[in-house]
Order: sequence, then C-alpha cells, then structure tokens
Amino acid sequence: MKMLLCALPFFACGRIIRGFGRGSKELGIPTANYPLEVVKSLPTSCQNGIYYGWANVDNGEVYKMVMSIGWNPYYDNKERSMETHILHDFNCDLYDRMLKVCIVGYLRPESNFKSIEDLIAAIQNDIKEANELLECSEENMSLKDSSYFKANATNGDDKKHLSNGHTESNGS
Repeated sequence: MKMLLCALPFFACGRIIRGFGRGSKELGIPTANYPLEVVKSLPTSCQNGIYYGWANVDNGEVYKMVMSIGWNPYYDNKERSMETHILHDFNCDLYDRMLKVCIVGYLRPESNFKSIEDLIAAIQNDIKEANELLECSEENMSLKDSSYFKANATNGDDKKHLSNGHTESNGS
C-alpha cells in the first residue's frame, strides 16, 4: 500500500509552545512544538511520520531540521503533534518565538520503540539522514534561501500559516 504524502515542499509557521519537555530532558534532543491549531491545519494528505527540511526562528538564520508529525506512539500521545528538532544549539529557551519551517522530504513512518535507547538511536539516524539528503540536492539547498524565510510573519495571525510549495507564501 502506497502512502499519500502532502505536497512537498510544504511551509508552516507558528509560535513555539511548551511541549511535554521530553525532547531536551529525556531524549537530549530538544524540539520546538507547534500549537494544536497549526497541527490541525495540516492537509489531510499529510501522513504521520518523520520529515526533514529547513527552519528558522524569528526570521533568523535558516538551519536544517527534522520533524515528527504524529502521535508519538512510544509516549502514547492523546493529540497529534508537530515537533521540530532544529540542527542548531540555540542555548536559550525558544518559547513564544516564531518558527517557520519548509518541509522538504519524508524519511519514514512514525514507529513505536521497545526502549528509549532505540528511540534515541532512530532519531539520531533521522538527523544523519536529513543532513545527507539536504546537502546532496541543489533543489533542497535552494529552499534554504527561500523568500519565505525572509518574509515577516502572517498578518497578525501568527499562530498558523501553512502552504504547499506550489503556492509559496509571501508572508502576508
């Protein structure tokens, strides 16, 4: 059975909210979490799984990222989430800052794991694979310089902003 995936690249924007605190504390892999309104605004074709792409915070520098979209079966979440691990050490708290992402590709479906060590190993492998995939394609590299990352947040409605790559947002 072939999975349907959302049209990529896909752009999303919203304020970073507090998650469960597991990324930094339990896994050693901090994540920036979108509010439920952004998650619920994903197209129905956007399947759960692990994605990769580009991200920036408050219109700053653009960095590589991996993102989990789904229920996080290891933790048995009650709500679907979008959790972004930005491949950069910010050395500060990012809550309430504006996170923009460009989802470039799909790595794998979400999975359950027998142990936290297996989960961490899978995430580390996702990070390694995302690094390689983002570097190996001119198309992927060009998205890092997208005008989307330079545009101001949406017209006062900075809680959510979603679009596919065919209709890239101009930030308004």
